[in-house]
Amino acid sequence: MPTYIYRIQPVRPAMLAEGPTEEEARVTAEHFAYLKQLMADGSLILAGRTLNSDYSAFGIAIFEARDDEHMRQITAADPGVAKKLFRAEWHRYRIALHAPGNYNEG
Repeated sequence: MPTYIYRIQPVRPAMLAEGPTEEEARVTAEHFAYLKQLMADGSLILAGRTLNSDYSAFGIAIFEARDDEHMRQITAADPGVAKKLFRAEWHRYRIALHAPGNYNEG
């Protein structure tokens, strides 16, 4: 299966600097639950975000997906993207180095 890197950024950068609104906090929780489900399903390899809270902050995730269409579906179903909290982009990605046992090159 192809591997993809997924990059998201908050549409409203002040969400990180000043704190989220109630709606942003709710959607962020939905986004996190969605990622946890994708991990349980075996699609998500890893996810995280930068610790800065200015306009340059972003999150990344590494996925395995069947093909580009499947990756489009994963993106469209992300509550953070669907509810326009985050803008997202993804690209096919090749993991070149990794610690033994933390990724199955299948």
